[in-house]
Order: sequence, then structure tokens, then C-alpha cells
Amino acid sequence: MKNTRRDFIKKALIATGGVSLAPRWISKLAQGNADFDFQISLAQWSLNQHFFSGKLDNLDFPATAKNQFDIEAVEYVNQFFPDKAEDTRYLSELKKRADDQGVSNVLIMVDNEGPLAAPEQSERMQAVENHYKWVDAAKFLGCHSIRVNLFGAREEETWTSAAIDGLGRLAEYGMDNEIGVIVENHGGFSSNAAMLVHVLEQIDNEWAGTLPDFGNFCIEREDGEMWGSPCVKEYDIYQGVREMMPWAKGVSAKSFDFDDDGNETTIDFRKMLSIVKDSGFTGTIGVEYEGSNLPPEEGIQATKLLLEKIRSELS
Repeated sequence: MKNTRRDFIKKALIATGGVSLAPRWISKLAQGNADFDFQISLAQWSLNQHFFSGKLDNLDFPATAKNQFDIEAVEYVNQFFPDKAEDTRYLSELKKRADDQGVSNVLIMVDNEGPLAAPEQSERMQAVENHYKWVDAAKFLGCHSIRVNLFGAREEETWTSAAIDGLGRLAEYGMDNEIGVIVENHGGFSSNAAMLVHVLEQIDNEWAGTLPDFGNFCIEREDGEMWGSPCVKEYDIYQGVREMMPWAKGVSAKSFDFDDDGNETTIDFRKMLSIVKDSGFTGTIGVEYEGSNLPPEEGIQATKLLLEKIRSELS
């Protein structure tokens, strides 16, 4: 299970034909972030209504990102092509369409493949194996990572040990394929940043990491529901992002609503992006609009403009 940071950096410095064997985020370990620069990507979930309704097709996502929003990097959601992970003809077409647009494939957000922190080993191992095909698909598409959920046990100690085992095993498969396995704070104990970081520290594998989301820090909801009901226990969102950033292989700029000056009304984006900058992060920040007061297209543009404005201010 153990894969030390020293071993990782040593491996990262090995090159074949001038191409590093390290994951793409290795640069931040050596270079820091004197100039705050990051690429903006588009999280497919921002347009989930259009994909679920059939208004948009998954194969058209790269062209939509490029031509409608002038965004040249995309983050897929497996819910919009759930049966295509092993369909190389389909994946080849998707990759071709991205390449034709000059769009880079960043990651695949993986849902509905089982709880990686399930208390029962058999269920946990099935979930791990269910994710293998998405690691393979991400590698085929040229992504750097898959984003996973870390759901399962409802008791802290059991969740911790199960998460270490499940995520650790999947990260080993990711390491073998040079694909990151990154956890989003997505409800339950996965939104307790201190607990999540403890899990990652115990796994100690550089191919396991985080995808800090600005807005998903609800640990507990009414009646024990996972989604939908009011949040009754929330982790401090700024503290959570700060704690997760040393492990971040990407960042999700969640947004909900905007004032007349273009500022997000529920999250202090300047504070969040200052935390991101201070961490030395130089990767990709994804636009993920989840609001209801603006059409998705306008919400995406508003989030992108705010990221660009603050990036300029902090550079």
C-alpha cells in the first residue's frame, strides 16, 4: 500500500525520450506558483439538464465547450455515457472530436459504481473493480484522473478504515496506469476535510488525491438523507479547501448565484482563489455552475468571467 513521496519524486524524474513519467501535477511540487496561472475547464455537470433531456449529446461536449464558451478543457461525467467505458469505438470518436476542437480531456467524474468505503469487504472490492474500467477509459481519452466519491460506512472509525482500503486499492490500479484517483468532497464524511486528508496520509500514494469543490461541504442532512434535504452540519468551506489543497489534482469552482457586479453571492471566490494560489496550485480549475436563477449557459459564462477577473487580480 505504501508509496512514499521520495519514491514518487524519484520516479517522476525518470524520463524516456524527454517525456516525464510523472503525473501532470508534479510541476507544482518543484515550481510553486509565483504567477497565479491556471487553465479553466468546463465541468459537464454544469449542463446536466441538457444532457439528461437529450438536448445535448455527450459526443458534442468538447465542441460545446470550445465554440459556445471558449473553454479548451473538459471534465466528463460518466452518467452521460455510462455504458461506454469499454467501448473503444465510442471513446475513439469522443477523443477525435476533442482533438479536432483543440480541447483537452481533463478527467472523468465517476458516479454510481458502488461505495468505495463500504463496511463490507466484498461490496467494497466490487466497487473498486467497478471503477477499473473508468481508469482505463480516462487513460484512453488522455485524461489525468478520474474523480471518485468516497461513500460507504456511516460510522467514523469504520468509514476511515474502509476508505483507506478501498481508495488505496483503487489508487494502486491508478498508479499502474498513470491515472490519478481523486476524491471530491461530496457529502458525508468525504466532506470532512480533516478525515479525508487523514485517509490520504495513510494511503500515502501520490496517485491518490483530492478535487476540492468550493461548495460541497455538507457532512450531515436532515433525516440522514444524502441529498436534497436541508444541511444540519457543514464543514467550514474555506478551511476545507485549505486542508485539501496540498493533495489537489484539480479544483471545482462551484457557483450558484451572482450579484449585479458579477460576484458569487454564496461563496467568496476571491478568498477561495487566494487559498488556491497560496497552495502553489497550477493545474485546472473547473467551472461547475449549479444555480437555478440563471440559465446554465449564463451561469457558466458568469463563473468563467469571475475566475478570469480574479486570476488577473491575483497575478
